[in-house]
Amino acid sequence: MSLQDFQLELLAPARTAEIGIEAVNHGADAVYIGGPGFGARSSADNSVAEIARLVQHAHRFNSRIFVTMNTILRDDELEPARQQAWQLYEAGVDALIVQDMGLLAIDMPPLQLHASTQTDIRTPEKARFLQDVGLSQIVLARELTARQIAAIRAATDPEKCTLEFFIHGALCVAYSGQCYISAAHTGRSANRGECSQACRLPYQVVDDKGRFVAHDKHVLSMKDNNQSENLAALVDAGIRSFKIEGRYKDMGYVKNITAHYRKLLDRLIEDRQDSDQPLARSSSGTTTFSFEPDPNQNFNREFTDYFVQGRQIDIGAFDSPKNPGQAIAYVRKVNADSVELELNDPSQALSNGDGLCYYDLQKELVGLAINRAEALNAAKGLWRVFPKDPVPGLKDLRKGVEVNRNRDVNWTRVLDKKSSERRIGVWATLQQTARGIALTCTDEDGFVGTAQTDLPAERANDAAAADASNRTQISKLGATIFEAISVDVTGASGLFVPASVLNPLRREAVEALERARAAGFVRLAPGVPVSPPVAYPEDTLSYLANVFNQAAHGFYAKHGVKVIAPAYEAVEELGEVSLMITKHCVRFSLSLCPKQAKGVTGVQGQVKAEPLQLINGKEKLTLRFDCKPCEMHVVGKMKTSVANQSRQELEAARAVPMTFHKTRPRTGQEFGH
Repeated sequence: MSLQDFQLELLAPARTAEIGIEAVNHGADAVYIGGPGFGARSSADNSVAEIARLVQHAHRFNSRIFVTMNTILRDDELEPARQQAWQLYEAGVDALIVQDMGLLAIDMPPLQLHASTQTDIRTPEKARFLQDVGLSQIVLARELTARQIAAIRAATDPEKCTLEFFIHGALCVAYSGQCYISAAHTGRSANRGECSQACRLPYQVVDDKGRFVAHDKHVLSMKDNNQSENLAALVDAGIRSFKIEGRYKDMGYVKNITAHYRKLLDRLIEDRQDSDQPLARSSSGTTTFSFEPDPNQNFNREFTDYFVQGRQIDIGAFDSPKNPGQAIAYVRKVNADSVELELNDPSQALSNGDGLCYYDLQKELVGLAINRAEALNAAKGLWRVFPKDPVPGLKDLRKGVEVNRNRDVNWTRVLDKKSSERRIGVWATLQQTARGIALTCTDEDGFVGTAQTDLPAERANDAAAADASNRTQISKLGATIFEAISVDVTGASGLFVPASVLNPLRREAVEALERARAAGFVRLAPGVPVSPPVAYPEDTLSYLANVFNQAAHGFYAKHGVKVIAPAYEAVEELGEVSLMITKHCVRFSLSLCPKQAKGVTGVQGQVKAEPLQLINGKEKLTLRFDCKPCEMHVVGKMKTSVANQSRQELEAARAVPMTFHKTRPRTGQEFGH
């Protein structure tokens, strides 16, 4: 095995270059960010110049920058996408994250290509295929168990392909790339970066006889992903890139969550230092923080580890898609313009600007932002708060209600300031030369920077004091990205070296070291497709394959696919089809799964996997249950008005009509129930 197989990569998100720089400063081995266009977060774009600025900073630490180009593309977008890819290559980026296989069939720069989560990688066969067509890193589906991940690792080559997995952040309930509800209802395609997030809406759940199963529940809304307890298991299963979700998230989130996982991964690396398979960071330096990372402090819908350790019943945030925060107090009294609270822990305190919330009688979160907080008796945890909004308008607020804090203003202020230091270790050696002295700095990666100066040899009256002074001056690397691990002055022991000589010598040596690091930086080598071309695992593709241009069609045809349907966005699937495929099962989460009923006296035989219906206003969706693979399909059809509008947009873009297939393949809604 190569050294690369034991390197762990912490991959952090960035909405902007500034956030990306702080992700690097807080320990990210790599950062993913949106470019000027074609990213799956349409409002998180950045200019090439800004990305180049981020690249320059990241490469100082041997951290990598990946740019998302992970939407599906129309034919008229392929050339602009190709041009953008070359611009990003020239800006120094290390890899592109892609979904559209059409990009593999055009003239792309010699950059690594990584398979986006939108490519829906759930099987060893799909993973092996993507590796064999030249993708160097693949983001596995969030729904996989540790055992399934290990099976994918066994089927792929760690020398050719790195496995990446989401470890934190918001969860998309659908298999990524397999959700079309937004496209069907609004014309905004999730596969083109414009998801309307129908999964976060409240729904009435109705059975096949019209009876209510659940009322106003967010049954498609998941809790947030948190794999803090599973990192070792994921490493053992073969994951080497640990990805944090959040290209829409703010600076505080990226700082805190990056720092949290940096500490956990560093601890894991340290614990396995003496094992037969020691682990290492994939970038340079060590990071220290001026705060204690805490994922609970950022927006979250409570946490789940999803399916990594098997199916769990409590993965949903059904009551609210909002941030419930942490329990902090109970209501003692409601006044005309204030609320009196008793804190659960008197050692805590409330502050002006804190965000509180509570559940009303319908279990919906109600916000209670603090305009002013007064301690009535801080020792006993008694406080009076004056809310930003009028107290009479706070629904169902009454004595005894539990109150949570979902925004701690003092915490956010800590992260508004400089909150980390990232330093690369250096061994410095001072030596006497024929004409003066030389300072050599060797960093932890083996790069060397040397500076020398003429200096008349002058012995100090106190040799030990002179050596101590010289060591102190050389160690002053605070304004650089380096820190001195050791300073050896034995080669110039006893020499008197004025600070006015030693300080510029140190600066010159450090500058030489930075130049050496920059010159020695090695870009990632792109993957090489297997020749002759390998066959795709299937010979028929439905709209679920998201083929939206002729280049992608040609790619799959080259790899043995005989029948290729166009993407859903081509507006050819006008009947009822699967608008979402998900491992989440509403029946299971509501304890209505037939498998759950087995062994329960008087229940078996009564619970069947019959369709349910989701209703939100005028929107209606059908839930069908494919019990063999244990999956749920959300079935519906495209609105006529949306279809007409989408066709007009395609015509305006002069897109080539999607007429790929001679016979229409079976679609995802056919289950034979």
